[in-house]
Amino acid sequence: MIFGVDMPIEEASVRTFLNNASEAAKIIIECVEADGFIHVVSHLDADGLAAAGIIGKALWRLGANFRLRIQQWVDERIILDITTDKPKLVILTDLGSGYLNVLSDHLSDYQIIVLDHHKPIGYATANVLQLNPHLYGIDGSKDISGAGVTFLAANAINDANRDLAAIAVVGALGDLQDKFEQRALGGVNEKIVADAVASGLLKVEKDLMFFGRETRPIHKALAYTTNPFLPGLSGEEDKSLAFLLSLGIKPKHGDKWRALRDLPKKERQKLCSALSDHLISRGYQKNVLSLIGSVYTLVHEEPWTPLRDAREFSVLLNGTGRMERAGLGVAICMGDRGSALEQAEAVLEEYRRTIMKYLGWLSEEPGRIEELESIYVIHGGSFINEKVIGTLSSILSTNLPKLEKPIIAYAAVAGDNVVKVSARTLDILTSKGLDLGEIMRTTAEKFDGEGGGHDIAAGAQVPFEDVEAFVKLVDESIKRKMEQIETKS
Repeated sequence: MIFGVDMPIEEASVRTFLNNASEAAKIIIECVEADGFIHVVSHLDADGLAAAGIIGKALWRLGANFRLRIQQWVDERIILDITTDKPKLVILTDLGSGYLNVLSDHLSDYQIIVLDHHKPIGYATANVLQLNPHLYGIDGSKDISGAGVTFLAANAINDANRDLAAIAVVGALGDLQDKFEQRALGGVNEKIVADAVASGLLKVEKDLMFFGRETRPIHKALAYTTNPFLPGLSGEEDKSLAFLLSLGIKPKHGDKWRALRDLPKKERQKLCSALSDHLISRGYQKNVLSLIGSVYTLVHEEPWTPLRDAREFSVLLNGTGRMERAGLGVAICMGDRGSALEQAEAVLEEYRRTIMKYLGWLSEEPGRIEELESIYVIHGGSFINEKVIGTLSSILSTNLPKLEKPIIAYAAVAGDNVVKVSARTLDILTSKGLDLGEIMRTTAEKFDGEGGGHDIAAGAQVPFEDVEAFVKLVDESIKRKMEQIETKS
């Protein structure tokens, strides 16, 4: 057994997984040597952009002739673009396994490599090589991300690509795979972390889990932290500043604000102890365990930039993808630290303002967040951009009163008669046997839609006129599944 995961992964399964990564690498190398054109499609979230950056850098180093595009899903337009390009090879990263039927039916004349970690749906024809952890008994929702799968293929192309392991770590954190003890990455991700550390690019340590530990003054980092939620401090800059001052922790050194990384060990211990008392006094004892966790620092990145902390890096990537500036995120993953980074930081601020605007809009009218018998429903309608609905559902999934209920959020897709649906739940339910990906897939298919994903985070596309019926059926399906689980227990 290896990697020290909750349910150990068999060594033989991992070896087979890595061998197939080498097979994918061989196909890519042969295509480049034959001067073949490669069409790459990747997903638009942080994990997808990290995967795109990894494969893009690996292909660039090979001197490949390729086109890279970022998409939210695979549809007829994407298929048309691919067939118009007439590539020798098609590579899909962080998506593809949910569209095997589409790929097999419409691209049977093309050689295809799918580097994905979502549960496979449908059948794959002989022209499709699918590198997916689920095929080897490895959990794609926590043991390895799309960027991780792509890294394994890139590393098999050339050992020089080992320096891309740090970007794969960013992708895994962006996909919220830090589900092991003290929010560490585990499973195959643990091997990738080791590669990044060995390359001298990553440092892993246990520390306070503040968002903005590298880029924000301490009181702002406190205020921006929502996981764990700090009652009376999260979202409250003034109260956070007062809290620090009450502890005798100076927020400034001279005229310069101090970040968490600037605090000596003694002051960090004092802050951690005070926060523990603060949480316990307000009935949030469980959140105390989340104060300290695994921090992943990209040591070669400049201090006071969002690239220094891997979790912040992932948020920046997610922002560029969701705000339709995905090219900036890919460029940064491929090494651009010039104008792309400057523009991406501006996009990140816009992204944060957009999220706050949408959260405010949802709270204005009680009916916009509706509690049904087994789920919460977030009615985004045409107001919320469908590319951001997944981010909102993730934020709300840990901040609604009854956390044992999954969230189903939806928003209309501009210009189409469909809605994008995003579903989120917590480990407490998936550990009992709830699989949102399966429920979203089977329910969407009843409305001629598509769905799928992980047990804890999933999505779907359904016709606009069917969204209410879809949500009702999801509510009934989750209720039925939870009743079955309770009966068995």
